[in-house]
Amino acid sequence: MRLSLPARTARAVLVNPAVAALLLMPACRTATRVHPAAGAVGAAPEMVSRPAPALPPIPAVDGPLRLRVVYPARGALIGARDSTFIFGSLGSGRATLRINGEAVRVEPNGSFLAWLPVPRQPRYLLQATLRGVTVADTLAVRLLPPLPVLSDSGPLRVDERSLMPSGPISYPASELIRAALRAPVNARVVLVPSTGSPVPLVAAPSPTGRREGTNGVLQATEVAASRLAGGARLVAIRGADSLNLPLPTVTVLGDDQRTLVRLGAAQVADSGDRRISARPLPGGTYRWFFVPGTVARQTATDGGFVRLSLAPGLDAWVDGADVSSLPAGSVAPQRVVGNLVVRPSNEWVDVIFPMADVPLHQVDEDGNSIVLTLFDVTANSDIITHVANDPLVDHVTWEPLDGRRARYTLHLSQRPFGYLAFWRGNAFVLRVRRQPVVNPAAPLDGLRIAVDPGHPPIGSTGPTGLYEAEATLAISELLRAELVRRGATVIMTRTTMDPVALGDRPIMARRADAHALVSVHLNALPDGVNPFTAHGTGTYYFHPQAVPLARATQNALVRRLGLPNLGLHYDNLALVRPTWMPAILAEGAFMMMPQQEAALRTTAFQKAYADGLADGLEQYFRSLAVGASTNDAGGVP
Repeated sequence: MRLSLPARTARAVLVNPAVAALLLMPACRTATRVHPAAGAVGAAPEMVSRPAPALPPIPAVDGPLRLRVVYPARGALIGARDSTFIFGSLGSGRATLRINGEAVRVEPNGSFLAWLPVPRQPRYLLQATLRGVTVADTLAVRLLPPLPVLSDSGPLRVDERSLMPSGPISYPASELIRAALRAPVNARVVLVPSTGSPVPLVAAPSPTGRREGTNGVLQATEVAASRLAGGARLVAIRGADSLNLPLPTVTVLGDDQRTLVRLGAAQVADSGDRRISARPLPGGTYRWFFVPGTVARQTATDGGFVRLSLAPGLDAWVDGADVSSLPAGSVAPQRVVGNLVVRPSNEWVDVIFPMADVPLHQVDEDGNSIVLTLFDVTANSDIITHVANDPLVDHVTWEPLDGRRARYTLHLSQRPFGYLAFWRGNAFVLRVRRQPVVNPAAPLDGLRIAVDPGHPPIGSTGPTGLYEAEATLAISELLRAELVRRGATVIMTRTTMDPVALGDRPIMARRADAHALVSVHLNALPDGVNPFTAHGTGTYYFHPQAVPLARATQNALVRRLGLPNLGLHYDNLALVRPTWMPAILAEGAFMMMPQQEAALRTTAFQKAYADGLADGLEQYFRSLAVGASTNDAGGVP
């Protein structure tokens, strides 16, 4: 069901429906330094002129000596080989600290953040001293296995981790499969197939143009899958020395063999919330989001992933757990797209594509257009009926791309604000959402804003133990109050420290019919990245419709917080994947930085973060009002 809220009621609402969890991706990602974002759209003059306050000084703490390492945890695997960070607290800013013999700066509140070489022995030796008393601790960790030395002399060695194929696979008999192995530069590698003559592998060009010395060189070839079945192996040879490496099991499919599979479970009604994610490569990033119940053609398997044929020359990979095979002899559904109907209502316009079965699909934004690509279909749309003279969807054009694919373009009168693709009865529906009517003098008045305090579960922790979920909740509560003060209705995805499933949070925003979704987070870094040179404020988006909101919010946050501008980031995160409203994720500060963690404990900095988000939202919706004044968005006549 969809929860409808009064359009002009200024109140906060908590929605927590019991819903099936979506396919999840991490909500926090490490920010990558990019060029500063361009200026925000429609900035209010008073916002531009207001300088950002400096971070408050770290307060002095002089408690009992208590040595605590927050990161890394005991037994943790350090994912770097050169240098990395270690942080925690001592309980007193008067204490001194040495780690592996090196002096480490201790902040006034007793926190510390050190950037040190990865220890050669898998441990950190910490010695903290306060008023003549020393406390020592040994923190055992795990190190990455050493890179194999593939020297030109001595016993022949190869890098078995580079072996390809790396696991059991199944492919059509004539499809080319890559076989590869890293070996010393003076060794040769030969593929001994199950049938036919041996095939020498060819050394890949070095990125530097030089021989790689002790790192060896990757050698590779491509052969038909049929030649890898039944005991194929790679043999590395240098003089009289040789190594044999059997290849993983390869199952050969007939070149015309197609298995029909169903994605997820069949649905009687599709809300548009749950989707099966598909990738361009096994284990790659998400690119497509398919309706559960869709029938597709399976053509290969690789490493627990299943390959689907979308169209000639275009494939997608899904997790094997998300598919089930249909009985042998099942016939693929015949999907013929009939005559379209464009049906407006007060809040959206539905473009209805009648067909016999759920299609594989892809939705893209292109300026003032939404492009729908339907796979494994035949387009036969002779008539497109506009039920009313509504200009939001001005007109629809279509073209067949090949024998199994068709493209439909919805030409809109304005940039897309939100949309939802779903299956309903015997038709695929692309619902295009209208922009809200915005009062430029009070841009948030009457709007519904979903605020997501990031985490729990998981989340980062600062040097003195401040947990990200605590800080984001405090910031979000201040944001809620500020948005309500500016006239908005706020939907909170959580108001306590109880965990809320990642996949449930976007569903809450969609069911509440929010006009925007803002997820509040605090950042962290992976091993091997220097935190003293890679910290600041960043904002994340996924769909083009959210870029103006992300840009306005990023600029407002930088002005309010005064931290380095890490810019905008396209990233495939669960909280920015919704399409029904612009959705962004803010990483306002870094928990691991002692001064920023200390600031995050203060109401003033929390309020600055909240005000930056509110300013960005206000700025974005004001720009919609300005745009609407030059375009007649229309309505249902």
